[in-house]
Amino acid sequence: MRLILPALIKKANLLASQTVLLLIVIPLIFAGCKTPNEKELKVLQFNIWQEGTVVPNGYEAILEEIIRLDADLIALSEVRNYNDSSLAKRLMADLNRLGHTYYSQTSYDSGILSRHPILSQQALFPVKDDRGSVTKALISIDGSVVAFYSAHLDYRNCSLYLPRGYDGSTWAKLAAPITDTSTITADNLQSQRDEAIAAIIADAQQEKAKGRLVILGGDFNEPSHRDWTGATKNLFDHNGVVMEWPNTQLLEKNGFIDAYRQLYPNPVTHPGFTFPADNPLVDIKKLAWSPDADDRDRIDFIFYQSHPKLQLTEATIVGPTGSIVRGQRVKERSNDAFILPANTWPTDHKAILATFKLKSE
Repeated sequence: MRLILPALIKKANLLASQTVLLLIVIPLIFAGCKTPNEKELKVLQFNIWQEGTVVPNGYEAILEEIIRLDADLIALSEVRNYNDSSLAKRLMADLNRLGHTYYSQTSYDSGILSRHPILSQQALFPVKDDRGSVTKALISIDGSVVAFYSAHLDYRNCSLYLPRGYDGSTWAKLAAPITDTSTITADNLQSQRDEAIAAIIADAQQEKAKGRLVILGGDFNEPSHRDWTGATKNLFDHNGVVMEWPNTQLLEKNGFIDAYRQLYPNPVTHPGFTFPADNPLVDIKKLAWSPDADDRDRIDFIFYQSHPKLQLTEATIVGPTGSIVRGQRVKERSNDAFILPANTWPTDHKAILATFKLKSE
């Protein structure tokens, strides 16, 4: 009996250890899995730089990236409809030819591409004097309706250049950087960006009241107040400026969440620059707007409003790791994660891809 008892105790301890291990491992396995009533929703903000016409084979590269990234909702900036040819119709036809079904409707400047049916679309902030635009679509996804906004905001009075010693409308070099925040704010408000953002906020409030999901993608041509902080005031040629950029701040005050900053709140370790991107197929003079400055900034965004059906899981920069700094091509050394281009990169911006879990009906 004295020989049997220790063996039984040892076996019992082993079984107990294995049980504890399973209790730890099994929840970890299923924690990262989608439940049967959840699906993945991928959203892409993609400035396509004059429909890809600046980069050799740029249009074909746009198609390739759309297919590869497999996003459900895509906000497009710089839709031009060259030669009176609807980009929306061309994209749908060419993607269909390549075996991929997308929905889109003709728009100008900002555009929307969707894997799911578009119930309606409108120019929420129409183009006037080339001062930016917002396109809105209601999109049906597995029993839910998403109010999806695509914004390409006014590029003039681009006040992020002032502290860097350049005019924000002519890009002429200034005698000295402008670092007074009241002067920067006054210049910024001469743009039409705040009017466009106000239109989005007012409309989104109505959509949220109806229980719909709200997602916004856009090239804002304006940075985030979360990026020009005390921690970055002596970086990236901010020249000591701590700036409350008004439009991201206004969005945040009205319930919008910055997907990238939600997951990566530190603008020093994860600056998330989206412009200017290095494109090796393009002359550097076409990429550098302020050749003597470091004008890297995060001006492309995906915002969303909190909703019981929506959970953000990932946000990633798509594009080359290189940027333009003081007229030179440089590799980023930050902790930002990148999805590198498959082949040709069609634009001078980097894109943003956000992934959500969406609970279905």
